[in-house]
Amino acid sequence: MILLRRLALASLVANVVIVITGGAVRLTGSGLGCPTWPRCTDTSYVATPAMGGHGAIEFGNRTLGGLVGLIAIVTLLAAARQRPRRPVAVRLAALVLAGVLAQGLLGGITVWTGLNPWLVAGHFLLSMAVLAAAYALWDRVRRPTGEPGPALPPAVRTLAGALVAVAALVLTLGTVVTGSGPHAGDPDTPRMGFDPETAAQLHADGVFLLVGLSIATWFAVRAVGAPRPAGHAAAVLVGVELGQGVVGFVQYAMHLPALVVGLHMAGACAVWLATLAVAARLWTGRRHAGRQDTGEAVEPVSPRPRRRSPRSARASRPARRT
Repeated sequence: MILLRRLALASLVANVVIVITGGAVRLTGSGLGCPTWPRCTDTSYVATPAMGGHGAIEFGNRTLGGLVGLIAIVTLLAAARQRPRRPVAVRLAALVLAGVLAQGLLGGITVWTGLNPWLVAGHFLLSMAVLAAAYALWDRVRRPTGEPGPALPPAVRTLAGALVAVAALVLTLGTVVTGSGPHAGDPDTPRMGFDPETAAQLHADGVFLLVGLSIATWFAVRAVGAPRPAGHAAAVLVGVELGQGVVGFVQYAMHLPALVVGLHMAGACAVWLATLAVAARLWTGRRHAGRQDTGEAVEPVSPRPRRRSPRSARASRPARRT
């Protein structure tokens, strides 16, 4: 179990790192450093010295993607060999591996299309989906089997669902801002065609909504008396969002310097993971006043014996000898 827990954490960290390095590829204009795929050039699978720094950066990101896939394979094998086997962990590990493979294929198609901005946006959003699966796997294997969760009102669980949905919307709007901005990954790459200021304003509106929901979740968790980890996760989420908001305003005021944009991408991963942490602590709880579903067998309740009347009791007594 310890090995699987460590592998799940390694897979989660690796998927965060690949997002950040993928952002570095785009921010340094190295998106077409390797102009083809799966080869780096028509005659070589690796970058050549003649390709310069752009080729090295792009090939380095591809190499890291292979490492992420290797970790996903080892994690799946460890989950399948775990005894007793936990089917949910196996399915999540398989989902992470499938997502990593799909990322590689989508990345190749993105290169073939000359960094189409819509495909670049899809590439990032698929990374967020893989991150969600990797986090779910890590959260599953680090908790004891059958650990009961707190009883929470349905409204709190619904609020957690809304939190995840709005966070996903904010990430999607962020890709629209990126696809309309200057950091395309290559000077000749077309943009989405939206007004960058309008896209940035919509993104900011989504962020305000997300922060408001996060604060409401924190108050709701405290109001229903949820365990301390849930309240701590909600507080961490609000703090991460505020930090990410500061970085966002700084990058907008400074006209999108590459380094600050890179920090903003790392912050997006942090916000997404913090949101998933809150949802995990609220969704795994039992439904309020409902049936517990801990996976444990429930002993049947013996029927209550019927109370016999005094007359029937006298009738059932044996006759007294005279």
